[in-house]
Formats: sequence, C-alpha cells, structure tokens
Amino acid sequence: MKIVKHSGDIVTFDKNKLKSSLEASGAEAYHVQEVLSEVQKQLYEGMSTKKIYRLAFKLLKRKSKAIAARYNLKSAIQALGPAGFFFEKFMAKVFENDGYQTQLNLILQGKSVSHEIDVMLKLNEEVSSVECKFHSNVDTKSDVKIPMYIYARSLDLKDGVYDVFNGKYAISETRIVTNTRFSTDAVKFAQHYGLLLLGWDYPYGKGIKNKIDQCKLYPVTCLTTLTAMEKERLLIQDVVLVRDLLAQTDILYKSGVHQARIKNIIKEASELCGYPFH
Repeated sequence: MKIVKHSGDIVTFDKNKLKSSLEASGAEAYHVQEVLSEVQKQLYEGMSTKKIYRLAFKLLKRKSKAIAARYNLKSAIQALGPAGFFFEKFMAKVFENDGYQTQLNLILQGKSVSHEIDVMLKLNEEVSSVECKFHSNVDTKSDVKIPMYIYARSLDLKDGVYDVFNGKYAISETRIVTNTRFSTDAVKFAQHYGLLLLGWDYPYGKGIKNKIDQCKLYPVTCLTTLTAMEKERLLIQDVVLVRDLLAQTDILYKSGVHQARIKNIIKEASELCGYPFH
C-alpha cells in the first residue's frame, strides 16, 4: 500500500513505524494492536501520512487523553509556531530544567554588526548563545547553510564582553536548536567547528524528544482538552509547560474556562506529567 508523506514523497506504508510511534506514546500493547488494526482497515492507496496520524490520534484519544497527548508531541511542538517565539520560550524552559539561567531575545554588538540572540544561557560562570531554528514543516531539515551562518556570527561576536546576567561575560559556546532534524552535512560542519547541536532526535538518545519525555517537559500545546485559542492565551501569559499550568490552575478559572472542563484539563495534565489526580 502506497501512502503520501507530508513532503509529497510516495512511500510504502510501514506498520512497524506506526507501531513504534504508538508504543513510544506509552500505550498498552493491546491498545497499540487495536489502533493498528483499525488504521489498517481504513487505509487506502494514496492516503496521506497526515490523515493516518490524525486517525491514530483520534483512536488513541478515545482510550487515554494523556497517551494521545504524548503521541501528539511533534505536532504540539509545531503548534509553538509559526513565528517560533514560543518555541524559543519553550527551549529556555528546557535549558532551565538542566540548571541553566536564561535570557531571551538580546541584541549584542559584534565587531562589525549587531546580532539578535534568541536565548542566552549561563551555568556557573560559562555563558553560551542559542540560535533557535523553527520549521513549520516537520519534514524540513536544518541544512548546512544554518551552521555556516551561525558560525560566521560567532566569529563576529568572538572576543567580545557583553552585559548579560547582571555581569560582563564572553560567549564560550554557540548552540543551534531545531524542532526538526539536521542534515548530515550540518552535523559534520558543526562538529568540525565546535558548534553544539540539539534537534528532535539529535544527539542520539539526548534530543529534544528524549528530554521532554524523560523530564515530563510537555508544552501546553500537547493537551487535547484545551482549544487552540486557550493554548495561545496560556502561552502569551508565559504558561509554557503543562507542569506550569498544574502549578497555577487558577489561571483557567480566570480565563473563564467552565468548571467541568477544568477538571478534565487538570486530569489530563496530571496523568501526562505522572502526578496524582484527586
């Protein structure tokens, strides 16, 4: 059976790939088999991967909203766009979880021109800059031109001392973060010139997806019980992570969300983060 990827490429349907993604969401083995069986029943020649995903998501949601939310992770990260500012805020939260202090959207004067830095990090006395490359298309890779450009910027900022984190610091490392993947050449170039990369699944076992799942750093855009407008309102109010929402659930009341829905939202959020729900 041939299906159509988001990029337009035509490939053979691989049930093992779908099975792996369902298992990664934490679904029980019998739920995985039920969803697989139902998807295969409704599969047709030329069906898009987007429709297959939506069908699997719909079937999972009937069984467990929290599991569906985990399955929805990649789309939830896409929902932090299209401009990418919310993705920058989200990544700052991810780095803060690793113990870094963060500052967002700074303008630093280089030797020749000024540069906007998406995120600045500080750990102990070491400061590094982060460039976030957000792609609205999940199949778009960050190619070699991106690290080349960022490397040129790092050279212009090199040797400078900047007023950040209430002190004067030089930039010791340059990082590039993307919500998708890096091309092979991008990785080779970055490794050669000492740029640190963080992508959806790079470095292996330590990519964004791994960090989110291991530390329960789910963005509020994961939640299936929230509307798109409610998610945007929360992001604007700096409620970026699901656990941020659990720490200040009164924001839902203040936003006018109905009491019955609030209970369901908190239940899904608690299950997603592994917190007890009462």
